[in-house]
Amino acid sequence: MRFIIRTIQLLFGGLWLVCSLQAQDTRHITTGSVIPDETYSDQPYIVKTNDGAWLCVLTTGSGHEGASGQHIITQRSVDQGKTWVDKREVEPADGPEASYAVLLKAPSGRVFVFYNHNTDNIRAVKGDNPPYQDGLVKRVDSQGYFVFKYSDDNGKTWSANRITIPIRNFEIDRKNPYGGKIQYFWNVGKAFTDKGAAFVPVHKVGGFGVGFFTSSEGALLRSADLLTISDPAKASWSTLPDGDIGLRTPANVGGPIAEEQSFAVLSDGSFFCVYRTIDGHPACTYSRDGGRTWEPPQYMQYANGRLVKHPRAANFVWKCENGKFLYWFHNHGGRFIREHPNRRNMAYEDRNPAWLMGGVEADSPKGKVIRWTQPEILLYDDDPLIRMSYPDLVEDKGTYYVTETQKDIARVHKVDEKLLTGLWNQFGNQTRTKEGSVLDWTYQKGNFPQTATAPVLPEFYKRDTKKLEQPGMNAPNGFTVDLAFTLKKLTPNQLLVDGRDSTGKGWCVRTTAQKTLELIMNDGRTESSWACDEGMLAENKRHYVSIIVDGGPKIVAFVVDGVLNDGGSSRQFGWGRFSPFLKSVAGAAQLTIGKDLTGQLSQLSVYIRAITVSEAVGNFKASNK
Repeated sequence: MRFIIRTIQLLFGGLWLVCSLQAQDTRHITTGSVIPDETYSDQPYIVKTNDGAWLCVLTTGSGHEGASGQHIITQRSVDQGKTWVDKREVEPADGPEASYAVLLKAPSGRVFVFYNHNTDNIRAVKGDNPPYQDGLVKRVDSQGYFVFKYSDDNGKTWSANRITIPIRNFEIDRKNPYGGKIQYFWNVGKAFTDKGAAFVPVHKVGGFGVGFFTSSEGALLRSADLLTISDPAKASWSTLPDGDIGLRTPANVGGPIAEEQSFAVLSDGSFFCVYRTIDGHPACTYSRDGGRTWEPPQYMQYANGRLVKHPRAANFVWKCENGKFLYWFHNHGGRFIREHPNRRNMAYEDRNPAWLMGGVEADSPKGKVIRWTQPEILLYDDDPLIRMSYPDLVEDKGTYYVTETQKDIARVHKVDEKLLTGLWNQFGNQTRTKEGSVLDWTYQKGNFPQTATAPVLPEFYKRDTKKLEQPGMNAPNGFTVDLAFTLKKLTPNQLLVDGRDSTGKGWCVRTTAQKTLELIMNDGRTESSWACDEGMLAENKRHYVSIIVDGGPKIVAFVVDGVLNDGGSSRQFGWGRFSPFLKSVAGAAQLTIGKDLTGQLSQLSVYIRAITVSEAVGNFKASNK
């Protein structure tokens, strides 16, 4: 009788959970609030003004990125980005290109907007031939002068005068085709303050060619008096770091691209900086003297020592009001391959989904450092080719918001605070989650294979009966399989769990010839599969694996012994997409456990939802207590 009651509870509890999960997935970018633009939309950055409004700056225009008419606008919102008013042109559309603006608010409430400006109205600059047939680059939005305007009324109006910031030439500037007389540069890094000084990042460019920028490095513009001086045109500026070389990739192993530097100030005054490369990994470094000098750059690492993977895309770090950190990136190793013409732009691809990592401070012999957690999916679009980037983080009344752009539509998204709490608590979490659990099998005694009642799993694709034609629609449901096991041999085709019927419909988890664990899903017409990273499993070692099937972004992710797989050195992606037309993985009425097993399966749990990576890490730690 207890078994029957428990079965009924699981059945109806599971159905309730399925219905609740079929509600709108707020990670889908279309659920965000649109920020108005003029077609092209870039860098939707926000500051909170002294009158309580959000002030957003955009690089926009009627054409594509880099087209003539590209200019800077601002607008304000008093309802956390739901509606926008007070649109202002910082620079007009009929003037020279004005691009890539960032904001900074002084303690007085004065707001500064910094941006590139093609003041001399140069219509072409020297580039490589090839790819530019005549050696001239007609796109001129990444050169000229770095300038700013300011507002003393919370962004409702902007100063008439445009003030130029002098940028000291580095070696990279003197080696450009003009010997530094024309500077190639741009900026997407947020400005910040420290100890009363203002800091504005700049990304210096050495030349234009294959991949557009052929070399780049980071610099910081520092003003000791901008925040307090009455006439900003009289502010003093210096270019950091000291010397002739900016922030580059790790010596002897890195490529020529080191750009889009993003900064955060730690509690001991240290500066942390992270930036994109074409090496498959982001680079990072620390300064202990206010940006004058920097530690040798390294590729960014998780707290467990594994390298973070990231393509040639914006990756931003934010320090939150609680003193902890968040990091936006794309969690795969897209690389620039110079030798293959058809793959030269691959490093710019795959900016969907966007992932978020949590960071907490820790002590080191040199000062404070950031320990980084395993990441979570923050935002996604159904179309894998949609690219979202250039985000900003806004905290308002205890709520977190993120902006992003697809270069056509910019949006504001409210972030699930549970996701952030899970990230920041990940290092100490040793609790097994129970929410959504529909099967909790543990080995008692007897030989394998054994059986268990197959849980009811949700649909991923079904008919929309509310429409006359009843088309198919995606349902952002999911499920998770947790396994604890020890294998004496990693031979292929050991079926740890098999829920398929006689036609092959259903799901199973098995070993492969690559000594990995693989999930197969089949709805009778479509089959999808994905495996964990090579080298993650070992013979005669107890492993705990969470297989997360997320029907929102249609992604399968493996968390092996508390580590989210990222592809390692053998593949670009550690997470895989499954077919958006996979209906369901309902198969046999009974699960077969441990068929052809050379070892021991001690635990099998099934959740009728995609648990978070943080929960998977907690499950692993709980299993080892």
